[in-house]
Amino acid sequence: MKGKIVINQELCKGCELCIQFCPKQLITLSEKLNKAGYLPSEFKETKECTGCATCATVCPEVAIEVYRG
Repeated sequence: MKGKIVINQELCKGCELCIQFCPKQLITLSEKLNKAGYLPSEFKETKECTGCATCATVCPEVAIEVYRG
């Protein structure tokens, strides 16, 4: 795996910016509400993630951590 992201489900407000900007389309909206009542984003675990960090850069809630390697 080249990259992996972890989305803090409780910080995410479901703005979908990470979904729109992911070049590999690896992020979707969850079907489960978080404690604040939002549908948070979730990462589809695949080997396609490059760890580009675009998702973390555009996240206004700083809810995404990127891991490479």
